[in-house]
Amino acid sequence: MSSHIRPGWMETPKPLTQAAKALALVAVVLLVCVPFLVIVSTSLASTDEVVANGGWVLWPTEPSLDAYRDILDGGIVTHALGVSAGVTIVGTLLSLACTVTLAYALSRPGVFGGRPVLLLVLFTFLFPPGMIPSFLLVKELGLLDSYASLVLPVLVNVFNLVVLRGFFQGIPEELYEAARLDGAGDWRVLFSVVLPLSKAALAVVGLFYAVAYWNSWFYASLYLESDHWPLQQVLRTYVVAGSGLTDATTGEGTITAPQTVQMAVLVIATVPILLVYPFLQKYFTKGVLTGAIKS
Repeated sequence: MSSHIRPGWMETPKPLTQAAKALALVAVVLLVCVPFLVIVSTSLASTDEVVANGGWVLWPTEPSLDAYRDILDGGIVTHALGVSAGVTIVGTLLSLACTVTLAYALSRPGVFGGRPVLLLVLFTFLFPPGMIPSFLLVKELGLLDSYASLVLPVLVNVFNLVVLRGFFQGIPEELYEAARLDGAGDWRVLFSVVLPLSKAALAVVGLFYAVAYWNSWFYASLYLESDHWPLQQVLRTYVVAGSGLTDATTGEGTITAPQTVQMAVLVIATVPILLVYPFLQKYFTKGVLTGAIKS
């Protein structure tokens, strides 16, 4: 008679342990979902309902899109939304292009100057420039009050570069050699062999860049005038700082409650990333871990 003894870490959890885990999971979900529900509900609530509930609404009885119509009626928020979308799209594409080409060059053995360039890039990661040197550099390059100031100083992220470099190094060397035997040059190898095999890593790095550009507000506060602000800087000024909410719409005031406008701006600034993330989530584990294991 043989008995199979399961290790301690494989034992079936006790009912009390399972109940505690379920309770903890429910608590975490509520901590995440309830504040988001309050934000969305308040943005959809009527002015009278917001006032009656002291500024916050958990579930609107008469949902209304008045706040969204106000802030998207050609005012500052509408312009800021276009700025953020443009900077995010252009910045992500440029950053991906530069990161991919640099990572591919640094991943190939025997590249002239590859080691010093890699060390130089890693040095900038360990010792980033301060705020004042960055501002002076942007000023001397004539990029102040220009959207290029939101992209060029952060064009290549060192972490993303290391992830892609490690991923490219993980591609079997036989594929490179086979492409070379077929007469393919570096660009042909990159576009025909490397990139098709790197969709997971590219999706992860692209999302990292997109989120960084979309959420960026600090550089906008340093380099841009208020009429060129992206959405996150408008959000910070009109919601976090709590100043001039009427200017966030058309500049002529609004008939909706200030809290409703605040929450509507917050929803508009949050929803685009929430919509994109689920489609790329499946690439995260494969893309990040594969690139990080071999660097």
